[in-house]
This record gives sequence, structure tokens and C-alpha cells, in this order.
Amino acid sequence: MIQLLETELTSVFVLKPRVFEDQRGSFVKTYNENLFEELGIPFKPREEFFSVSHKNVVRGMHFQLVGAAHDKLVYCPLGKVLDVVVDLRKWSKNYGKTMSRELSGSNREMLFIPVGFAHGFLALEDNTMMVYQTSTVHSPQHDAGFLWNSFGFDWPVQNPILSDRDKAFPALKDFQSPF
Repeated sequence: MIQLLETELTSVFVLKPRVFEDQRGSFVKTYNENLFEELGIPFKPREEFFSVSHKNVVRGMHFQLVGAAHDKLVYCPLGKVLDVVVDLRKWSKNYGKTMSRELSGSNREMLFIPVGFAHGFLALEDNTMMVYQTSTVHSPQHDAGFLWNSFGFDWPVQNPILSDRDKAFPALKDFQSPF
């Protein structure tokens, strides 16, 4: 069973999976196609990958452009992140608005992020693992993003560790959304 919680951004959901615990540890089912359909989330993963980050790493703000845009299910099985989502859907009443949520190995929460949203996170602990399931296979030519600090979000870090790619992204104000 997975509990579905709405967020301040329409179509972005927090998912709270059931955690089975016993003397061995814990077990969490993160995806079941039939259950997601029952919840009204038509998500069928085609690719899964994970990252491991040091404390104060910011990864983002990332998305895939039209032609390879994807729905995404993200969760943090080890460590802790501040996960951030920005609505890029021009038609949405929430266009340009953000939401954030702490995801961790302790709370086991997941975020479902549909097409039309940018995603990023700040690792709050060393050796933090994030898992990403996506509805399309990654397409490098459709890869896009905008600068992590260009959209008015108050990140709780002064000098994050960033990839050269993430440092080179344009500001959100210079991005023309195709969504």
C-alpha cells in the first residue's frame, strides 16, 4: 500500500510507501504498476538510476525537453536531501512556483514529478543516495536545466558543490519553457 499526498504543485505528489520491519531490518516496495494506476498515476518506468552525493552537493535544476520529457519518481534510501521542484508548465496557475520536501532513508517518502517540472536537490548528509525512476530513457540531446539559484528558492547552503554542467546552466528568466 502507498499513501498519496497532494502538494502545493498540482500533479506533484508525495508517496508514502508501507514499510515492513522485522528482526532483519526493513523492506519497502517503491513501485507497483497496478497500485499506481489505482492512485491515478499513469507511470510506467523505463529507466532507473541512482546518485551518491557528499553533503552540500546541489544537483539540478534538471529536466528533459519535449521529445524525451519524462515523469519521474525519486526517493532517498540512504541519507537525507532537500528535494526541490519547479513548475515549468506555461499554462499552469503554478507556473514558476516551487515546492520542497525533505526525503530521507528515515521517512521513506517518494516524490512523483510529472513532465513539465524541473527537479533538483541538496544533499544534507554525506553518502546520500538518490534513486530516480523515469518514464523515458535518458536522451542527452534533450537534457536541459537552469541555474540552481536563479528562481528565488532559499537554499540552506552558501557555497554548494556543483558540477561544471550545473554551473553553466542559464538563469530561469532566460529559459523559454516548451511545456
